[in-house]
Amino acid sequence: MARGKKLYEGKAKVLYEGPEPGTIVQYFKDDATAFNAEKKDVIDGKGVLNNRLSEFFMLGLDQIGVPTHFLKRLNMREQLVRRCEIVPLEIIVRNFAAGSMAKRLGMEEGTKLPRPIIEYSYKDDALGDPLVPEEYIAAFGWASQHDMDDIYSIAMRVNDYLSGVMYGVGIKLIDFKIEVGRVFEGDFQRLVVADEISPDSCRLWDIETGKKLDKDVFRQDLGNLTDAYTEVAHRLGVLPKNPTPVTKPTLIN
Repeated sequence: MARGKKLYEGKAKVLYEGPEPGTIVQYFKDDATAFNAEKKDVIDGKGVLNNRLSEFFMLGLDQIGVPTHFLKRLNMREQLVRRCEIVPLEIIVRNFAAGSMAKRLGMEEGTKLPRPIIEYSYKDDALGDPLVPEEYIAAFGWASQHDMDDIYSIAMRVNDYLSGVMYGVGIKLIDFKIEVGRVFEGDFQRLVVADEISPDSCRLWDIETGKKLDKDVFRQDLGNLTDAYTEVAHRLGVLPKNPTPVTKPTLIN
């Protein structure tokens, strides 16, 4: 499927004009970044894995009635998505203390929170995506109160879905972040889950061992990032554990 001109290049993906109006081709790169892009590397195969995993999660959300921008996967690195107006927020859902929250509050990583906590950060790389309260969001017009109610509902439903799916394969969902976009249909708009859902945007720990299976492997130099993402894909059945080797056809006279 032909893609159009480049629209935007981020740290992990490139966006191109899609083949039809209102569509975008989303290309997954192998680039890995951490600490607001202060640490960078290219991890062979990362983009392929994130493309497949994000497809899996987006289709799962669609099946339970959570709208997303995903239309279909095109190939190993690209997927077709709806064009939407991104709300300039990262929506962070935390089930256990980890990362910046653990540091801010002096909590031990892995401490279970009394309930899922949702935080919002303003999407601006130059500012380091600072956390913002809902008062800022309303005052600066980034989202209406109705939008925020919908965003909260979407985030909690995504959390329920991801937590259940991960628990079923022996993985603890520590936290994750999503982005939300506005899709316009005539005079109406609706909010959809946009961007991606992958180990790049989640913290995933093995339930039994506490082994990290997410981008913290790269952040903290804990091993091979591709191996960690591949394990997640294997457990979810996105990739076969023992792929059948490709052999030449046998000619029968």
